[in-house]
Amino acid sequence: MQSWNTTAPIYQQLADRLAVQLLDGSPPEGEALPSVRQLAGQYLINPLTVSRALQALVDHGLVESRRGMGMYVTAGARSRLRDAERERFLEKEWPVLRAKLARLGIQAADLDWGTPQ
Repeated sequence: MQSWNTTAPIYQQLADRLAVQLLDGSPPEGEALPSVRQLAGQYLINPLTVSRALQALVDHGLVESRRGMGMYVTAGARSRLRDAERERFLEKEWPVLRAKLARLGIQAADLDWGTPQ
């Protein structure tokens, strides 16, 4: 079961989860996303909330609506998403993380740079 937090609207949280899946290559570019009804059932949320999340992905150019066929991942979506996430990480998360590492005296050699699971 999926859990939702109160820090952001549920549609935005769903859009973020779907974006992570797109970043991981699922579904691949050019392929269809699950239907609104399937996603609503999977995440146990209102279909209108799912539609709003999908519209957020459309607004960012990551998916496109094909009339009568559903939502499809656009060409280059993964690359655009990766670039945007890298920029956000380097501007917002990295400075905070770097400062914490420095406060704790953690050096690059102390970190396990193995392949993520």
